Amino acid sequence: MHAVILAGGKGVRLRPYTTALPKPLVPIGDQHAILEIVLRQLATSGFTHCTIAIGHLGEIIRAYVGDGSQWGMEIDYATEENPLGTMGPLLSLRERLPETFLVMNGDVLTDLDYADVLNRHRESGAPLTIATYARKVRIDFGVLTTRASQVVAFTEKPSMDYRVSMGVYGLSRSTLEGYTPGLPLGFDELVLDLLAAQHPPHAYEFDGYWLDIGRPDDYDRANAEFTTRKSMLLKGA
Repeated sequence: MHAVILAGGKGVRLRPYTTALPKPLVPIGDQHAILEIVLRQLATSGFTHCTIAIGHLGEIIRAYVGDGSQWGMEIDYATEENPLGTMGPLLSLRERLPETFLVMNGDVLTDLDYADVLNRHRESGAPLTIATYARKVRIDFGVLTTRASQVVAFTEKPSMDYRVSMGVYGLSRSTLEGYTPGLPLGFDELVLDLLAAQHPPHAYEFDGYWLDIGRPDDYDRANAEFTTRKSMLLKGA
């Protein structure tokens, strides 16, 4: 099984940590970088090959990870010279990838079964599979409903439930046909194109543990909880 890790972002939301350190290498707990945790999880799930798309401070990632032998994996790299969006780096890699593969952000902390995501993608026959998670979003304002310049309803600081993308996807190589390598391609653009073509993505619903380390609140929570979650996240560690 093959995974592509997107690790080229600048990590603006985590500054000043990411001024000198690429976001996938920010520490979780006392001993581990988030990227190390992800690679160990992928290896445990049966992934044997991983391509890491690097950009900002990418040489530090290359020096830290090496060839992947320490995790029993074969790891290679693709360098993003200019920002290409979430899916853009995959276009120049297309001929190096199998027909189905896993794509994920390099800043995800979760106990998601990555192999199951890819297997379910293969079984679904969908062009794209999106791992989704239930998140409650709190609106920090009183929300008014108006009609004909009159307030007809009011809710004080409501919460709204959404299913959000976890930043983990099963993807088919053929889905990337028709896009030009070297040009930006965002996840949002790809999804909208698939919907417009009536080829909807498959949703892989997950309700376990998931944090987006790129968000400062989630990063702080990850460090606070890692000691108690370590055995779950790093099985056998």
